[in-house]
Amino acid sequence: MSTLDVARAELALVVLYLNKAEARDKICRAIQYGSKYLSNGEPGTAQNVDKSTSLARKVFRLFKFVNDLHGLISPTPQGTPLPLVLLGKSKNALLSTFLFLDQIVWLGRTGIYKNKERADLIGRISLFCWMGASISTTLVEVGELGRLSASMRKLEKDLKNTDKYKNDQYRAKLQKSNERSLALVKAAMDIVVAVGLLQLAPKKVNPRVTGAFGFVSSLISCYQLLPSPLKSKTP
Repeated sequence: MSTLDVARAELALVVLYLNKAEARDKICRAIQYGSKYLSNGEPGTAQNVDKSTSLARKVFRLFKFVNDLHGLISPTPQGTPLPLVLLGKSKNALLSTFLFLDQIVWLGRTGIYKNKERADLIGRISLFCWMGASISTTLVEVGELGRLSASMRKLEKDLKNTDKYKNDQYRAKLQKSNERSLALVKAAMDIVVAVGLLQLAPKKVNPRVTGAFGFVSSLISCYQLLPSPLKSKTP
């Protein structure tokens, strides 16, 4: 392939990535929390960017609650332990509730829904739902990593006289373990972001800390959504 053909192929992957509504949402999320970090809660251009981007993201998420509602009623993979099944379903229920309530928050901020006090209360409830979903996700990832670790140790025993990294099954499990480890880090960071947005520990989790954790969490989300060829080139 010529250099131009390679450039075309890579550009096509970038276009494919940017065409995803989820990818655009996460890019906006990175801008939102980056601005929150810069503003540190002080009025100014950065805070205006934070607020306007936050409102724009709510449009991206309209009717997105259906995705997790579908996940809630979908069957789980066979052999999944009951505690992990319950945690996974709790995550779906909480995230779906958060996204549904977030639509009412959007209606309140645009002036369509006139009861500001109730809209603010609904917004706070929705953030608690998101924090609960992040906690459930964290516990699910810890449990799944434990299961993966056990199966990898068992496979290592079977492959003790060979190079385990040449085994397709082991490499697949290792990649899955890395993906789940990254998802665990993101979910844990989102818990801190939720604590900051709810102002549950304002002295420790101030706007700058919230912005920093939210920005890194957003970058992880952007990476997770990369097409495989682009992801494999990321150091």
